[in-house]
Amino acid sequence: QVQLQESGPGLVKPSQTLSLTCSVSGVSITTNYYYWSWIRQPPGKGLEWMGHITYSGNTYYSPSLKGRTSVSRDTSKNQFILRLSSVTPEDTAVYYCARVRVADLSYDYWGRGTQVTVSP
Repeated sequence: QVQLQESGPGLVKPSQTLSLTCSVSGVSITTNYYYWSWIRQPPGKGLEWMGHITYSGNTYYSPSLKGRTSVSRDTSKNQFILRLSSVTPEDTAVYYCARVRVADLSYDYWGRGTQVTVSP
């Protein structure tokens, strides 16, 4: 059974770098058929795709985040990691990790989400 679990600090100060880890079980993140994404939902707003890492380690990011996003992976732990630099209160959101099926670019498994608040 595939499971994804986000972890990281719930509170980050402005200008700092947010770092979240998604631990994956039930499938290897190097399996050919999947990408691994980070998505967030600010309060009262819709879902926003932030970026993803492919099974081969290539990365793609949303241009709207203006180069502040980095996604990496630790294949020995079957984890992928989000880093978001220079955070502001507008980065307050529930952050999700999710699996993307390469065949149709649909999301088929999600983590439960983790609340991150940016505040002094």
